[in-house]
Amino acid sequence: MNGQRLRLMGLMPAQIAEALALKPFQGRQIFQWIHQKGVFDFDAMTNLSKPMRERLKAECTVQDMRVVSVQVSEGSSATKILFELEDGERVESVLLRDGGRVTLCLSSQAGCPLNCSFCATGMAGFRRNLDAGEIAGQALLLLSAGEVPRELTPNVVYMGMGEPFLNYEHMVESIRLLMHPEGLNVGARHITVSTVGVVEGVSRFAAEDWQVRLSISLHAANDELRSKLVPHNRSNGLRQLRDALRDYGAKTGRQVTVEWTLLDDVNDGPGDVRELLAFLKGLKVFVNLIPWNPVPGLPFNASSRAKCVAFQEGLEQGGVKATLRRENGGDIAAACGQLRAMHEPAELE
Repeated sequence: MNGQRLRLMGLMPAQIAEALALKPFQGRQIFQWIHQKGVFDFDAMTNLSKPMRERLKAECTVQDMRVVSVQVSEGSSATKILFELEDGERVESVLLRDGGRVTLCLSSQAGCPLNCSFCATGMAGFRRNLDAGEIAGQALLLLSAGEVPRELTPNVVYMGMGEPFLNYEHMVESIRLLMHPEGLNVGARHITVSTVGVVEGVSRFAAEDWQVRLSISLHAANDELRSKLVPHNRSNGLRQLRDALRDYGAKTGRQVTVEWTLLDDVNDGPGDVRELLAFLKGLKVFVNLIPWNPVPGLPFNASSRAKCVAFQEGLEQGGVKATLRRENGGDIAAACGQLRAMHEPAELE
């Protein structure tokens, strides 16, 4: 909320109509301008009456996020935006292009409470959860900044700052905003939520009435190593996580993506392949291998190309399909594990 003004970004059409005592079709019109057309200027909402536009300007705001900086990668197709929220907190999100395909990487929290040992985001600590409007608003502002045609349906991944399952309600609300047929109308199968394996969240996610995809950031398949890399594992160990994934597959019939960041001489050897194959046995999954992206101050090195390929081949020889991700945006710290939002870049004019 900006002062006493109503923030519209996080509201469904019926909620807009109810909050402003409007007719249902007027709530839909306003929602369409914001979410379908990406128009935040009330004066530009031309199918609304002038008195209505004047009232909206006096009583409402679309969103309270300010674009602080836009960085465009020279070596890839990534665009990273640093946003400042109404209370001064900052988050980063990323737009990735691959031919005619656009992917939006959204943040669900300001900072992150998980403190995974190889990731930049947790280094600044946890600040707060984002609300549904702040999450969905990133998508709309990314599309606008990237000048993405509105007829192009983006892919959306919840893989930015934060752990989505520790902000479950707002995460779900933001997905429903993005999926709304009078908004961006993103299909469920074009949306992926990534978690380190919050077991309660996996169970709740299995019960949702949609086909949104699930991704698990695993990174190690024995409890000792995983607890060092992903401290949350001490709360939800691998046996609990595997049981939750088995139940998820049984309830939904959907395949899960397993993410594995390759760290030199840490989790990239033949023994790690064998442990991972054993963990995945009987689960409906495929593996996305991610070469580690350097983060200043962290004591890791990226695995060599040869080790990455050998790891991939070892999984496939064991009957598990695996892909080796080609990272984008490393030159602007926009690649996987690099989002941090601690810096203070020059502000936009």
